[in-house]
Amino acid sequence: MTDTSDNRGGEGEPSLAAASLSGLCPRCGAKSLFDGVVKLAPRCRACELDYDQFNVGDGPAAFLILIIGAVIAIGAIWLELSFSPPFFVHLVWLPILIGLTLGGLRLGKAALLVQEYRTGAREGRLKE
Repeated sequence: MTDTSDNRGGEGEPSLAAASLSGLCPRCGAKSLFDGVVKLAPRCRACELDYDQFNVGDGPAAFLILIIGAVIAIGAIWLELSFSPPFFVHLVWLPILIGLTLGGLRLGKAALLVQEYRTGAREGRLKE
């Protein structure tokens, strides 16, 4: 069952920042956007908005790979050239990489879903 009702512009809708940071439903503001760390729930538990109708896809992941990869690489090169620490010191980049990736992926997926909901974005279709 797909919820295609157009209920945008309501007072209960959270801002983009609030919805993205807290994982709030774009329609009612309930904290029901995620089922896991980065897995989107199939629908809102409060208002039954079907999240599966939105195509979040891998867009946020592609940007995160490039941005976070560059930040980590620059940090590791700077650390090595500035201090020449033992190799095991560079293991500090692993938890930083995981944290930034999971946090960024969560934010990116939520922001993209909220924007798709607000603009009424749907998959492209050919005229028949």
